[in-house]
Amino acid sequence: MAELVPFAVPIESDKTLLVWELSSGPTAEALHHSLFTAFSQFGLVYSVRVFPNAAVAHPGFYAVIKFYSARAAHRAQKACDRKQLFQKSPVKVRLGTRHKAVQHQALALNSSKCQELANYYFGFNGWSKRIIKLQELSDLEERENEDSMVPLPKQSLKFFCALEVVLPSYDCRSPGIGLVEETMDKVEEESGKIAVEYRPSEDIVDVRCEEELHGLIQVPCSPWKQYGQEEEEYLSDFSLEEEEFRLPELD
Repeated sequence: MAELVPFAVPIESDKTLLVWELSSGPTAEALHHSLFTAFSQFGLVYSVRVFPNAAVAHPGFYAVIKFYSARAAHRAQKACDRKQLFQKSPVKVRLGTRHKAVQHQALALNSSKCQELANYYFGFNGWSKRIIKLQELSDLEERENEDSMVPLPKQSLKFFCALEVVLPSYDCRSPGIGLVEETMDKVEEESGKIAVEYRPSEDIVDVRCEEELHGLIQVPCSPWKQYGQEEEEYLSDFSLEEEEFRLPELD
C-alpha cells in the first residue's frame, strides 16, 4: 500500500524518533552531523535536534529526529536501536508517542523544505512550478478607506498567490492558491527579513483570465510567524513507546 507524504511539517508520533545514550565526547554540532548522516540512509529527514542531558543524568546528549515518512522512521528505529552507529557504545532509539489529548494544527512547509521534499520523491528534473498570479491585497483595503476623512495607516501586509505545480512524467498539473498576512508592527521590527518584493507596476506574473482561477485548491490564510515555529511547540508532547524515556541518574 502506498504511503501519503503531505507537504506539511511532520508532527505525527510515528514519524518522530527519540535517540539517547549519545556520548559526551563530540560536540552537539558534530553529533547533529553524524545523526543526520546515519538516519538519512532510511529516508528524507526533516530535522535533527540535539539536546544535552539533564544535570541529574550522566554527561551526554539525546536527540529528536523527524522524518517525512512514517515508514522511513520505522525502518530507522529497527535498524539503529541498540547499535553503535558512529560511537563505541550502542544508542537507544524509540518511536515517539503523542499524548492522545494533545492536538495541533498542521503547519505548512516553507519554500525550501517543499523543494527539498519534491526533489527527493520526484527527482530534480521531475517537477516544475510557475506563478499564475501574485498580488498584494493590503492595497485593496486601503482603497476602500480612501473616502474616509482621516487616512488610516496600513495595518498589515497581505499577499495572494496562485501557482501551478507540474509533474511531466505523470502528465499531472496541480494548481493551488494561498494567502499570507502579517501585521505591520512585526514587519517593521524585522525589517529586511521578509523575502517578498512587491512592485505595483507588475501586477501579475504569467497572467491568466479570472475564469482560470476558479476551482483551484484553496488553503487558509497563514501568518508569516508560523514558519518560524516549526516543531518547537510539539517537543513536550512526546513520550517513548514501549519504554519510558528516562536518562540514567548519577550514582
